[in-house]
Amino acid sequence: MIRSFALALATMAPPLAACAQTPQAASALHGEQATAQEQELIELSRQKWLWMADRNIEELAKLFDDKSIFVHMSRTMTKPQELDVIRTGDIQYQRADIKEVSVRFIGDTAIVLSRIELHAMVRGNVAVNPFSVTETFVKVDGAWKLGALAFSRLSTPS
Repeated sequence: MIRSFALALATMAPPLAACAQTPQAASALHGEQATAQEQELIELSRQKWLWMADRNIEELAKLFDDKSIFVHMSRTMTKPQELDVIRTGDIQYQRADIKEVSVRFIGDTAIVLSRIELHAMVRGNVAVNPFSVTETFVKVDGAWKLGALAFSRLSTPS
């Protein structure tokens, strides 16, 4: 969520595919292995990070619901604003090192909670931050759509 952008940083970072790996997922409530439906959402979230790094606007536009919101440390954005930030490189997502992930369902809504270390270029500045990320997915016409993505910076490293 750009395999070869920001040349200096790309040479220091491991390959993108190795970084947005899916960690061993467990149900946060029971310490059990993830169900097939939980694993589907975990994989969709992981794929989203890759699309963001690759600036794959076409796939992101399909994933993001038209009413979606994106809460960053410095601003809240709509779908068109988020896509524009990615397209223009205002935020260049490089990789998300996923440390923990869990999924909770409420009807046709899935909440994916992740603890990540996000590597990015933000307005030309290197940014590596530990975050708790909350993604809210809603099933619309049989497909998962991202309705909200919120970053909460952690005070301690991942």
